[in-house]
Amino acid sequence: MFDIAFSELLVILVVALVVIGPERLPKVARTMGHLWGRVQRYISRMKADISNDMALDELRELQKKVLNDADALQKSVKQSTGDIDLQMHKLHRELEQSVEDTQKTITAKPPTQTPSGTS
Repeated sequence: MFDIAFSELLVILVVALVVIGPERLPKVARTMGHLWGRVQRYISRMKADISNDMALDELRELQKKVLNDADALQKSVKQSTGDIDLQMHKLHRELEQSVEDTQKTITAKPPTQTPSGTS
């Protein structure tokens, strides 16, 4: 993250020792360590929150896609069942018409008598 070389770190420590003094330097270093730890935890929490939000957004998009696909499938099934019902009604009407035609044909022809012959 930061590009600090070892020599630069030594210069910073020497300046801190001169400015702060040897008796307060350990306390300041400990406080800086605690603050640095808090910053790292805060950054990691923010990364996790952002990652969770991104995953949640992806799941919402997936849910929308699945719902749209389900709606399209439901419409397709309704259309197909409607077409099948229509075909069944047509076939039923044709069958009824065929039965009526057959009944008319049977009643229109007089029964034929078979000759009874003696043998």
